[in-house]
Amino acid sequence: MRFRYHQPIPNFYEIENPHHPQTTITDDFLKEFTDIAVASRFAGLSYAKLGDEFKSEWEIDWDNIIILKYPMSEEILRMEPSREKCILMDEEFQEVGAKAFALADILRENGFKADLINPLDDRVSLRAIALQSNDAVITRSNMCLFKEGLNLGFFMIETSIENLPFKTENELEWVRDYCSTCGVCIDRCPEKAFDDEGKFLRKLCTAHREGCSVCINFCPFYKRGYEKVKKRYSRMKK
Repeated sequence: MRFRYHQPIPNFYEIENPHHPQTTITDDFLKEFTDIAVASRFAGLSYAKLGDEFKSEWEIDWDNIIILKYPMSEEILRMEPSREKCILMDEEFQEVGAKAFALADILRENGFKADLINPLDDRVSLRAIALQSNDAVITRSNMCLFKEGLNLGFFMIETSIENLPFKTENELEWVRDYCSTCGVCIDRCPEKAFDDEGKFLRKLCTAHREGCSVCINFCPFYKRGYEKVKKRYSRMKK
């Protein structure tokens, strides 16, 4: 049973990029843009400033990235892997993708360059860009965790805006240590996609082929939430 549940998203742009894009956004407009994104189903925004070394490694020329984070449907995540689940996951992906295009259009309409990064382009890792935001970390089960949750998908906009609120330090680094003490994902994984030392084995994981989401459903970060797990971790370290 092998399904490819994400299909290419049609181009939904309605506005062209400006010929002379602006590079500075006001606090008021950024707040307004964020409010629109949240009202459009996104859980929040993160921002990545890509350094020269990173751009050289991936052979890209992007600089400023807006990360649009959306919560994946809990009802779909609870489903067993199946063709139906993969279809529903893709429908959700397509729906949110159209909203991401609309947000890019808002930036274009207000004088900023804004291009949606193709989420299915294997030439660059969106997860790697997410880590450049200093707002995410990779869990033991190879999931990208933001404070807003573990069940997050994301789209990204490359933009001309230079003064986004980029973070220089990552507050989530402690998660790696916590994951090393947990192991729920290892115990629950139906594919045994971990070696004897607890290292994730990507080739055995069926999340992106069959829609398996067992590790998400049992992960403390999903069941309890980031802040509760952090408090528990803090007590453990005292």
